[in-house]
Amino acid sequence: MGFAVTRTSRSLVAPSSPTAPAGETLPLSALDRVPGLRHLVLSLHVFDGGAAKGSPARVVREALGKALVDYYPFAGRFVETEGGEVWVACTGEGAWFVEAKAACGLEEVRHLDHPMAIAKEELLPEPAPDVSPLDMPLMMQVTEFSCGGFVVGLISVHTIADGLGAGQFINAVADYARGLPKPRVSPVWARDLVPDPPRMPAPPPKLELLDLRGHTVDFSPDHIAKIKADFFASTGQRCSAFDICVAKTWQSRTRALLLSGFGDDSPVHVCFFANTRHLMLAGAGAGFYGNCFYPVTVTCGSGEVAAGEVVDVVRAVRDAKARLAGDVARWAVGGFAQDPYELRFTYDSLFVSDWTRLGFLEADYGWGAPTHVVPFSYHPFMAVAVIGAPPAPKVGARVMTMCVEEAHLSEFRNQMDAFASAAGK
Repeated sequence: MGFAVTRTSRSLVAPSSPTAPAGETLPLSALDRVPGLRHLVLSLHVFDGGAAKGSPARVVREALGKALVDYYPFAGRFVETEGGEVWVACTGEGAWFVEAKAACGLEEVRHLDHPMAIAKEELLPEPAPDVSPLDMPLMMQVTEFSCGGFVVGLISVHTIADGLGAGQFINAVADYARGLPKPRVSPVWARDLVPDPPRMPAPPPKLELLDLRGHTVDFSPDHIAKIKADFFASTGQRCSAFDICVAKTWQSRTRALLLSGFGDDSPVHVCFFANTRHLMLAGAGAGFYGNCFYPVTVTCGSGEVAAGEVVDVVRAVRDAKARLAGDVARWAVGGFAQDPYELRFTYDSLFVSDWTRLGFLEADYGWGAPTHVVPFSYHPFMAVAVIGAPPAPKVGARVMTMCVEEAHLSEFRNQMDAFASAAGK
């Protein structure tokens, strides 16, 4: 059964008052300019709504205009300099905003739980005419449902903000929507504080298209707590739910690969991205919304990952995280022969993105926090796992993957599902 979504309004939302400095062109940091970050980040944010407080679309639209005064680069456009570098022209033209209505209630579409009953393309904004989506930092669609709930569909360009920065901006919009006189966190540009070490010229990464399949699974809080207890008993150290999700997903994927002839001695890699504001910004991290992260890569033999206990793989993840401060310091002075931001997009590598601590789950436009956030951080050349949360009132961790080809899907699914169902045993 299809559920109709009708777009009723499309327009640019400019800053609600003059911004300073109008017309300026701002340089981006060395991390913002990493070529692989020039891509779109898509997500859906589901809100139950409730008591009548006006049209959510109109409330969010007005709040967006106010937030763009503080975060005026989001109202600009990306431009290229004569030297080929990407900058932000603070034109004040605005963000693209679409209003829509759905001919159903959120209950009818299970609050967009997996598998979604409405195609994501219906709930994300169509691109603005005459502007490349990669030149516009932000596009937004608010779809109102018949029950009073609504969905905010976001498309942003990773070049202007990392996940924490995008979450900070969305919370600023939410603060204005709730009637606050200013955002709780004041924005900081300060892209010049990010280190810019010398780099050796390197060819662009080789991108091979992968025919990947998806699988989504939830890990219960009780099961996560059990693995934490096992890890503490084994090592005397603590670990996080994130560590466990990374470890089990990597191990399940590796076991699936080995069943189809992947060599026992072949190396496998998992890469995730650590916030480094505390390491790179010399105490000026509060309010910074640019890209400020470091790719943490763990490499082990495939046989080692597949044969070990989950706590053994967690230990490898934790060991890599423990090297973060030293690796960042070494990178900042050009201490690596190969740039760690030059990632390898091969099938033996898994990339993990954590959406649980970015601030999106706390954004409240006046109707309460979202009941569900659905990220779409998938690319056809990357094996990806995204860690999020299941729709409320469910609790625990949700692992959303697009990381194996058809030949490995059945075993990967079996491994993940068996781990998820072991909680009650």
